[in-house]
Amino acid sequence: MSALVELRVADRDVDVAFEIGDGETVALLGPNGAGKSTTLAALGGLLRPDTGRILLDGEVLTSAGLAGPDRWVPPHARRTALLAQDPLLFPHLSVLENVAFGPRSTGAGRRDAHRTAEHWLSEVDAADLAGRRPSELSGGQAQRVAVARALAADPRLLLLDEPMAALDIAVAPALRTLLRRVLADRSAVIVTHHVLDALLLADRVVVLEDGRVAEQGPTSEVLARPRSGFAARFAGLNLVAGTATPDGVRRDDGLVLHGTAGDPHPVPDADAVAVFRPSAVAVHREPPGGSPRNALRVTVTELEPLGDVIRVRAGELAADVTVASVTELGLAPGVPVTFVVKATEVDVYAR
Repeated sequence: MSALVELRVADRDVDVAFEIGDGETVALLGPNGAGKSTTLAALGGLLRPDTGRILLDGEVLTSAGLAGPDRWVPPHARRTALLAQDPLLFPHLSVLENVAFGPRSTGAGRRDAHRTAEHWLSEVDAADLAGRRPSELSGGQAQRVAVARALAADPRLLLLDEPMAALDIAVAPALRTLLRRVLADRSAVIVTHHVLDALLLADRVVVLEDGRVAEQGPTSEVLARPRSGFAARFAGLNLVAGTATPDGVRRDDGLVLHGTAGDPHPVPDADAVAVFRPSAVAVHREPPGGSPRNALRVTVTELEPLGDVIRVRAGELAADVTVASVTELGLAPGVPVTFVVKATEVDVYAR
């Protein structure tokens, strides 16, 4: 099922537009308050936008403030299903009855609904849980049942709102593998703050910032060559925005970051971004001698342990260094340092 989303919600200052291809999973990314939950609520029919339209496989689910009469299909008639952080299982029903609820609510008989429920419980490796009550399930088991319940309703569009956020770190990988399998041939929208969810589950990403689409495109492309600050941080990359020069990007303060032009090649004086990995950054307490191509004077704001390295954050920029380097340089929040990165490590793209 393909979908078209164009909506504006005035009191939340959200104005977004994007498409969902047939059988495509789209990840909505962005900081808190960017408009992700608002968009998901509008898709599910839980929120009426002030203006805009939502089409699902050509059917108008929402139309407001446009030419012609307004239209709004209620949630139960949209054939969309929402999978949230909390499984929200009915506590008084068995697992089997929970999963059978969707088909029963659309008119299926008890036997057919149970057959459908049994099929989806088997698909999510939870057939042995059919007779239990939700209170007897672990968090991972309950979320598997919630996936089965959502799919048993045969949704045209599956909506996932951070479905793994409340799970233990040891349980999340198994559910992520499950979702990758069941989403392979259906249309879905997933809101997530985890880069692995986007990489493993989404065909495309839509990045929202301040209620607007900051960028969108194939997942691998956006995360490898981000053009928005949030996408860069999400992918674990540094990004410096400015205007293109013949060999780099000039920030608003006049500093030029030299790099290698990517494709599409930025036009001089047009908006452009320079992207580089934290691991490519060397940290110095004093500006190094000679004339390094790229030297950024910054102030340490945070030290973040990442396995064998420490990520040194300085506002929007970051460098990965060893524990020994942190000790040797006396790094701590508030300490001024210089980030140095070779021009060959910096990729420059049109924005």
